[in-house]
Amino acid sequence: MPSLAKTLILFGATGDLARRMLLPSLYGLHADGLIAPDFRIVGTARSGEDDASFRAMAEAALERHVLPENRSADSIAAFLDRLSYVELDASRPESFGRLADALGPRAGDGIAIFLSTAPQLFEPTIAGLAAAGLAGDNVRIGLEKPLGFDLASSRAINDAVAAAFPEDRTFRIDHYLGKETVQNLIALRFANSLFEPLWNAAGIDHVQITVSETVGLEGRVDFYDGTGALRDMVQNHMLQLLALVAMEAPARFDAAAVRDEKVKVLKSLRPIDAASIGSHSVIGQYRAGAVGGAIVPGYADELGRASDTETFVALKAHIDNWRWKGVPFYLRTGKRLPARQSEIIVQFRGVPHSIFEGRRLTANKLVIRLQPDENIRLLVMAKEPGLDRDGILVREVPLDISVPNAFAGVRRRIAYERLLLDLVEGDPTLFVRRDEVEAQWRWIDGIRAGWKATGMIPGGYAAGTWGPTAAIALTERDGVSWHD
Repeated sequence: MPSLAKTLILFGATGDLARRMLLPSLYGLHADGLIAPDFRIVGTARSGEDDASFRAMAEAALERHVLPENRSADSIAAFLDRLSYVELDASRPESFGRLADALGPRAGDGIAIFLSTAPQLFEPTIAGLAAAGLAGDNVRIGLEKPLGFDLASSRAINDAVAAAFPEDRTFRIDHYLGKETVQNLIALRFANSLFEPLWNAAGIDHVQITVSETVGLEGRVDFYDGTGALRDMVQNHMLQLLALVAMEAPARFDAAAVRDEKVKVLKSLRPIDAASIGSHSVIGQYRAGAVGGAIVPGYADELGRASDTETFVALKAHIDNWRWKGVPFYLRTGKRLPARQSEIIVQFRGVPHSIFEGRRLTANKLVIRLQPDENIRLLVMAKEPGLDRDGILVREVPLDISVPNAFAGVRRRIAYERLLLDLVEGDPTLFVRRDEVEAQWRWIDGIRAGWKATGMIPGGYAAGTWGPTAAIALTERDGVSWHD
């Protein structure tokens, strides 16, 4: 059983992620008594803050991002007392000595480190921590994405981390895995005998995964134009969702068993190469249009120059194993789409023979919505009320489980609350292992190589629409429509 960390060192503590997510999440754990009274949080960044100014920044972040009913003046004051700050420039090795000095005797107790910095700072940060004696057996490290931009760079980052932190003390974060509905997918599959007999190629026609955004660049100009939708969303979030949908039942719910099964799925993904890239992928870039009734500029206008970066990607993927032989997985993500939503659609096969003459039957469909609201909906056929003098009338009706309503007495948590608590407690189950990351990058690199080999460039789509028209054709060639 891993030891509890008594100190959390938060790199990038003055950044946007810390203000919006990390500090509010840590406050939620504090308010619910889930971290020990002597637990301390040490923030660090290049900015010249001190303890007082860092606490003032944290207080403002809590006022803005924590609901009034979930905070109180006394609880906030007690939380702020846990905070301290050390100015640190990761590019200057001597800075890390100040961090070790600030920790004092606590450096010998359990330490958890959350690294939310630019990827180019990972290697000097790891080296600085090791040189300052902050990479020992009592220290574990959490890494916020992006972890590279291709397989080679990801391996370089992982090698640098592994030089000081072995795999069992390295926690790679994908915040989607901290969402309640993502974890509920595991419960839905493996705690109910209802679905397992049908959860295969004999029972499922296809699967759709959509992660759509209404926003454009939103201040991420330099990062996004060097990344694109495939590497920003598909490589991590969407492939993790695919793996959870498709994996075999683990022998038990623990880190090794769960991640072993996910890796098997990722390694079974059929490569999309130059021969299949045209029929199995669509890329697009948004132009000027309207989202939510507001006129918005095109990507090139926001960027200030022409670019071949894709802001939309749709893929047709296959998993070459017995369970999923012949079942397509359609993935779709993009910016400036009509709605912000993350959904998994499991389309079951229809009944083999209808006894309702002349009545059109719709095959059952399971809709798992991750955001903006968490919901699980099973669409089934039911009889319409009436005397049925002309035969039984049937139509599709939803069976809904609204997660907030079903668990009304339980506070909805930020995904990072679960992940930060797991990091502090040393539970790696919901974190991504190195072989997972590299299997994901290997598949993604093959797709990008296919685009390059065929000269494929993004097609235009108007902001506020569901991407290029070719994305519709991607599924409709198979008699399938996107679930919008």
